[in-house]
Amino acid sequence: MIRIRQIKLSVEKDNIQELRKKICKKINILSNDIINIKISKKSLDARNKPNIYYIYEVDIDINNEDKILKKNISNNDILKTPDETYKYPTLGNIKLNNKPIIVGSGPAGLFTAYLLSELGYKPIIIERGESVESRVKTVEHFWNTGNLNTNSNVQFGEGGAGTFSDGKLNTLVKDKYYRMKKVFEIFVSCGASPDILYTHNPHIGTDVLREVVKNMRNKIIKMGGTFLYNTCLTNLIIEDNKIKGIEINNKDIIYTDIVVLAIGHSARDTFLMLQNNNITLEPKPFAIGLRVQHSQELININQYGNNYDKNLPTASYKLTYRTKEGRGVYSFCMCPGGYVVNASSEKGRLAINGMSYHNRGSINANSAIVVTVNPEDYGNNPLDGMNYQRQLEEKAYNLGNGKIPIQLLKDFHNNVETKELGSIKPILKGNYKLSNLNAILPEYIVSSLKEAFPNFDNKIKGFNQDDTILAGIESRTSSPIRIPRDEYLESTNIKGLYPCGEGAGYSGGITTSAMDGLKVAEAIITKYYY
Repeated sequence: MIRIRQIKLSVEKDNIQELRKKICKKINILSNDIINIKISKKSLDARNKPNIYYIYEVDIDINNEDKILKKNISNNDILKTPDETYKYPTLGNIKLNNKPIIVGSGPAGLFTAYLLSELGYKPIIIERGESVESRVKTVEHFWNTGNLNTNSNVQFGEGGAGTFSDGKLNTLVKDKYYRMKKVFEIFVSCGASPDILYTHNPHIGTDVLREVVKNMRNKIIKMGGTFLYNTCLTNLIIEDNKIKGIEINNKDIIYTDIVVLAIGHSARDTFLMLQNNNITLEPKPFAIGLRVQHSQELININQYGNNYDKNLPTASYKLTYRTKEGRGVYSFCMCPGGYVVNASSEKGRLAINGMSYHNRGSINANSAIVVTVNPEDYGNNPLDGMNYQRQLEEKAYNLGNGKIPIQLLKDFHNNVETKELGSIKPILKGNYKLSNLNAILPEYIVSSLKEAFPNFDNKIKGFNQDDTILAGIESRTSSPIRIPRDEYLESTNIKGLYPCGEGAGYSGGITTSAMDGLKVAEAIITKYYY
């Protein structure tokens, strides 16, 4: 196959016929010479509004391939398609006496389980929450009533925290082993749209992701895996610094040689249990802030121009700023056409997140605007960051009387409680209360946000407008701890324990967590056979 880069199509002519014409023109061939076209990458170039283009990279099967390549040998946009196939690991030579156990069924846990199951290891996946079908009903009940299930919620349950998000799959990780490609191929095989294989900044959406998770679980079961729901890891069985088994639900024991800790960034009781078992833990930086809501139309106009083509995808943005004090402020988990959701997992504490359906059809855009937080801000003991999150979430819960506290941006700048909303309608999952968000944030975060918003307005006109809606608190941007692991991806002080994914401090988001799941599975496979 031949790979052809930098094929430009206007938005109005974005179709396969026009793409075929452009290919023929670029390499000077006839349409009949093309046997097949496969899109490798597709991105949007909106830098020169209103002239907006799609940029394609394609792989083609073609007659006289060698002749075409030789003819275009000096053209860097035309080359032989490289081999980007994911390579399975070679099985190890140590016999496993028991099935491996995976703790958590978020992206890290699911993809560890998928690869192990593909190669016959028959893992047991334990999940403190419910199956995704039951979990959706439980979460909707919480949003409607405020009645929180602390084991099955936006943070916990099959699919992980990403199940109630935009389902973004973008990552900046270098992928020389093509794990990301493998992840996307599995997603597509389980029901995701094939366009995630080539679209720049792809997303699945919370509604489609729920079906993908269910289908992925069923495939794992068919390959020999086992799922145990409402099953919480409550202790580790350790002998001679090696894993021998786990305790679940404070009573039952399952013996195993391997435990994969894919616990997610909110498993605070598990972090405490790990510390009590002298598992090495380290504090790590994370970020805290508020979630902002604008009209999606405002974002679309800023990104595409006033008379933009309505067929363009719902616009997103990414913003960064460094304060005069040198602290980073940035947008996080931007949800085009999305909802702000109550993402609490502990009684008496409140945290929020953003979520979009596949069509990104809400009238509002939302994004977290967060400030970097370091151990020197909260303490250097391993669980100090977790306790810091808890303190701020308690303030948010009390400020809103259990509801999401919201405030107009003008009132936030002026440090006064909001009494009435402006032109922007709050789009949330869960009830809200008009408040003064200054009351829940440390001064360094408040001042950093107030400094950043006018700067962001220079990049997106209207970003700092008075009736922009803020909501708090965005505190679960990433894990506050890291569980160190050695070159074989095992815990540095307990053999057979494999810290994995976002909760262990090795990823951020769906894709990097899934890729880390594959990486951990590979480490197990290359050492053991079952």
